Amino acid sequence: MPSAPAPAHPVHPPRDPEAVGVDPALVKRAVKAAALGNAMEWFDFGVYSYIAVTLGKVFFPSGNPTAQLLSTFGAFAAAFLVRPLGGLVFGPLGDRVGRQKVLAVTMIMMAAGTFAIGLIPSYATIGVGAPLLLLAARLVQGFSTGGEYAGASTFIAEYAPDKKRGFLGSWLEFGTLAGYIAGAGLVTVLTALLSTEDLVSWGWRIPFLIAGPMGVIGLYLRLRLEETPAFTAETEKAEADRRKVPLREMITGQWQALLLCVGLVLVFNVTDYMLLSYMPSYLTSELKYDETHGLLVVLGVMALMMVVQPFAGALSDRVGRRPVIAAGCAGFLLLSVPALLLIRQGSLFAIALGMGALGLLLVCFTAAMPAALPALFPTRVRYGSLSVGFNISVSLFGGTTPLVVTALIGATGNMMMPAYYMMAAAVIGGVAVWFMTESAGRPLPGSPPQR
Repeated sequence: MPSAPAPAHPVHPPRDPEAVGVDPALVKRAVKAAALGNAMEWFDFGVYSYIAVTLGKVFFPSGNPTAQLLSTFGAFAAAFLVRPLGGLVFGPLGDRVGRQKVLAVTMIMMAAGTFAIGLIPSYATIGVGAPLLLLAARLVQGFSTGGEYAGASTFIAEYAPDKKRGFLGSWLEFGTLAGYIAGAGLVTVLTALLSTEDLVSWGWRIPFLIAGPMGVIGLYLRLRLEETPAFTAETEKAEADRRKVPLREMITGQWQALLLCVGLVLVFNVTDYMLLSYMPSYLTSELKYDETHGLLVVLGVMALMMVVQPFAGALSDRVGRRPVIAAGCAGFLLLSVPALLLIRQGSLFAIALGMGALGLLLVCFTAAMPAALPALFPTRVRYGSLSVGFNISVSLFGGTTPLVVTALIGATGNMMMPAYYMMAAAVIGGVAVWFMTESAGRPLPGSPPQR
């Protein structure tokens, strides 16, 4: 690994006369289908996060609300522990049989796992079998998601023109935010309209049952996609070269890029899950803030992020991925404590201001990462290597964020733990940015220039 960043190059190199042209209409359809499918995937995960307090009462009866929340987030984190396994299965499969086929499979598996949660009887009905069934459904979700983000970001990156990869890739996280807003919005409406008794009795099932028809729509969208130009070019090579990529080549052969991927994904997902998954429960359980108002604030923050997202993606095409991601790392290092202090004041204005600041900083990652991460790996192993690096990092650091921070607060009594956790992630992310090579405006490794 180099000891200093690569020498500066122009973000946009001279035009290559041999560059491959892709039909703009086909590019738009690919981006739309990948983003919409991703939105449906993250609707499922978002619902679980925002209704965590109610799920604790349904599946983990206890007189201690903190213990209930810890148990619920434990099941949440368990899904992330199997994500590397899903990545090891779906990633190499995507490099061998195609991105589109694998993305269709992950879509239907996620929808099936989420739909199943809505059918599980409560603890009061079947006892310990209820949390066990919940855990099983979460493991199905986690396994399928192991092939989702790497596949969707690879799909868009391989379709996008080199000079627009940041802008087009940003729509993937636009879809994620849309899914979160849909999930959070539905939970907010249910919380506002239903009594606590009705919500615990039957209302919590509604968002999970909606996943069934949504999964059918997502599957239809992904089955209509065509394979990427980069993968199509790979299939034209000798069959022996294409069909089997040794694990050594996929992992140990890419160890430098994998380390960078883990560091970048760490800061991306710790801050993402802290803000979008953990903060609603932090406001309700730790700060005793009104649950409905807390969810509305988070909805507003996500809507703000959606507005800024495409512009930040386009900015990363002009100035580069490294400056945009570095700005996010610096912002979280300097502003996490002030932002959380604002949130802890408890007034609606202070909470909105603190959450809004964190949301705008998070956009630096959500806008640039979908283009930056696929560019770390060559086409031959891109899906597989990115799946491994991404899911290991998410499993160890991102998905466990709600559980770890809740446990740290319980053990220390220090309500500033969320800020300290984000600052530590920002330092690691900053180190990764220092060593990464700028990829904006350049062809993906192993692919010809694309315009």
